[in-house]
Amino acid sequence: MGRDGRTQMARVIGPDGSDLSIADLPPADTQRWVIRRKATVVAAVQGGLITLDEACIRYRLSVEEYLSWQRTVRKFGVQGLRITRAQQYRTQPAERALRH
Repeated sequence: MGRDGRTQMARVIGPDGSDLSIADLPPADTQRWVIRRKATVVAAVQGGLITLDEACIRYRLSVEEYLSWQRTVRKFGVQGLRITRAQQYRTQPAERALRH
């Protein structure tokens, strides 16, 4: 266990396949959320580098916003985090339903 009482992960892999550390996380005052930064936060939480609560506090995110990033990565991959892509992915099921 680490000094803060949490189990330390031996290795966390970032979205680009490289090792991820606390120093690799986006700055706490990030305002422009590009794909890479979102994916890095998702990888850090999923890998146990930081907790969901820590990520939400650090980046002033709602749990719902973080969970939407996580769902998008699971369903569409990192490229799904692109805003225009996310909008297209959200409208596709409705458009398909209207066609049938």
